[in-house]
Amino acid sequence: MSKIVPLISSGTKGPLGVLHLPRLWQKVSLEAAGKIADGYPGIGAGYDSMVIAGLGLDAEAVRSYITNEKPSYTQFEAWIQAQEGAKLDAEAIGALNASIEGYNHDADTKAGILSACGIDAGPDDAVNLNNLDDWQEFYNAEIAG
Repeated sequence: MSKIVPLISSGTKGPLGVLHLPRLWQKVSLEAAGKIADGYPGIGAGYDSMVIAGLGLDAEAVRSYITNEKPSYTQFEAWIQAQEGAKLDAEAIGALNASIEGYNHDADTKAGILSACGIDAGPDDAVNLNNLDDWQEFYNAEIAG
């Protein structure tokens, strides 16, 4: 079975306006189907957990819903809207998005990503470093052979 590197950026928003939420949906969906590339968790400790907590959701409920129902992205957003206690007001989403946009990897993580990409300098923010990392992983798995 083919393993897929998730290529939706953490800098992407869906209709609710939440950064990283489309990527979270893709990763958990791929994990549920047994298709996520090695090294990619469905729900990890970084942005995945930040988004789930920031929206006032339960990680296991998110995983269970996506695994069992196999929703489209817009169905996933509708499910979130139906959750008791979900934090979807403009202030909560704005604070969550700001925390994602403002997060920088530590120097060693940045250096490792840039080195794997064959470059010496690059962005400081985690969203764009993660993009570089995903693109390199995709290249390694699908193009370079």
